[in-house]
Amino acid sequence: MLQVLEALLTAEIFNHHEQLDANDLTPVMRVLFGVDGDAEELKRPVTVSESGIARTFGIRDAKKLLGRNPFVKVEDFGQRFCITALDPAAKWFLSQGGEAFIRSNPVLAFFYSHHGIMDLPYEQIRRDNPPIGDSRASLDRRVADLLKEDETLKNALDLFIASAPQEVDQRLDELVCTKRQEEAIAKLRVALAHREFLRSKRIYELGKMLFVGPPGTGKTSLALALSKELHMPVLEVRLSMITSQYLGETSKNIDRVFDFAKRISPCILFIDEFDFVAKSRITDDHGAMKRAVNMLLKNIDRTSLVRDGVLLIAATNHPQLLDEAAWRRFDDVVEFPMPDEGTRRMILEKILQNVEHDCDLDILAVRTEGFSGADLRVMVKEGLISALSRSSGRIGMEDIQRGLSLIQNRNRIRAGE
Repeated sequence: MLQVLEALLTAEIFNHHEQLDANDLTPVMRVLFGVDGDAEELKRPVTVSESGIARTFGIRDAKKLLGRNPFVKVEDFGQRFCITALDPAAKWFLSQGGEAFIRSNPVLAFFYSHHGIMDLPYEQIRRDNPPIGDSRASLDRRVADLLKEDETLKNALDLFIASAPQEVDQRLDELVCTKRQEEAIAKLRVALAHREFLRSKRIYELGKMLFVGPPGTGKTSLALALSKELHMPVLEVRLSMITSQYLGETSKNIDRVFDFAKRISPCILFIDEFDFVAKSRITDDHGAMKRAVNMLLKNIDRTSLVRDGVLLIAATNHPQLLDEAAWRRFDDVVEFPMPDEGTRRMILEKILQNVEHDCDLDILAVRTEGFSGADLRVMVKEGLISALSRSSGRIGMEDIQRGLSLIQNRNRIRAGE
């Protein structure tokens, strides 16, 4: 019921305040109003229909559900709904438990704050609301428009996995970053905020980052979290598809990926296991692979965050395998070390912040020497499964010990002990 009333209030307020735009609508409201992915499709007045409620919320027979509400009017033979008296309806919605909806809906926050009903940070709530360009529908539309212009780009679609910012699970505030990593992120923000100025000064050598560190230390997590933080879709390169068995095709695939990234920009182009392609030309006698490495280096040279809107992030667990020339192409090399005791404790705090537990984090931080961040997450996951198996949602030290033992055993096997 509250979901539907939120929609009705949103429509009524939005229609009467021209200063509100598509980025004030929550993702659910965009779907309901038929503007998911394209702000240009937004036409006032927006309406709430019985079919739209059924499609968006899965609620059948909305007319019967809303028919007794004194603030709702049914129009067009029961197909459209609207609010009859906005101010009393808004106060009634708040009294019925609507505060959580209001605090996450910029349209409602705007109304309640501007009418003195609640003291709300409207601008902050709007900033926290995913922009319309972050949606999967928006990314699909951009890809479709691009393919209309150039059908040959279809050949690139199998070479990467494209994710919209809204689809990315990782969030920057859920990660524990080193000071060096935070500095690199801050530099990116400055470059993006002053991109036009840098372009006018022809300062292009920005936004090519090499992430270096052992497995499980957060390289991929940070690359994906930047997608959500910077509101850029991320193209994760599929190296198994790029490296072709056919002579010369690998070089063409590299060209296709970089070309597509520039055409769909702004975006993040993420190449994991970078050493697989960019390994030393001296140690590899295969002529086709040497040509592929040369093509890769040329494309890196020709790609710029400032000029092209492409943030290139490459990651490697084996920096010693990289061709020396590859190192010189990156303006920022960011290390991802194994976490020390203090960092392990902070990671555990982040992982367990929404989980009930009786764990001593200081003891766990000491006992998990040599664990990566990924290891700590697996350990907690195993502890939670252990707790659930005894019909409890609260992790005890005996539960976490199961996870700790599992990781220790796995590490022994990996080390060949």
